[in-house]
Amino acid sequence: MRVFVDVGELVAAQGQHLGRSPWCEVSQQTITSFAEATGDRQWIHVDPERAVTGPFGRTVAHGYYLLAVLPALLGDIFEVERAGSVVNTGVDTLRFHRPVPVASRIRAAARLASVRVSRRGVAELAVEVEVEVEGVDAPACTAVVHSMIRPVRTRPGSAGGGERSAATLV
Repeated sequence: MRVFVDVGELVAAQGQHLGRSPWCEVSQQTITSFAEATGDRQWIHVDPERAVTGPFGRTVAHGYYLLAVLPALLGDIFEVERAGSVVNTGVDTLRFHRPVPVASRIRAAARLASVRVSRRGVAELAVEVEVEVEGVDAPACTAVVHSMIRPVRTRPGSAGGGERSAATLV
């Protein structure tokens, strides 16, 4: 994991590849749980017997599952130690390029495309992300993820400058 002390270090890292998350398996239980949580119970996701005769030969993860796990995957790639709140502000150019079959292992690769810091010290990040499938040459999903990092606030009456904690950019 790449650790940045503060937003200033992020600014210096603009344009850099931030790394890759560890591999994580996409199990049928995970796919089924996502289907139940979202109400998207299409058979290509939740019916292994029927999926054998379908277009992918087995069940596949939902495209929106890949979007939903991006915060966790990015949290395994980098964090900022001196950050207040971190807020997801949007996703641009989200594309699902190929299916992710059940029992596949996925990971994210991230590049810090841009960082803009306001006079108040709020940083707006754009992170280019590719979701990779183990053994597949091209990404399953690509997106530009936007986040906002607010500075650490000092609590009234605190001598030490307020609380400090590491914040993952998710």
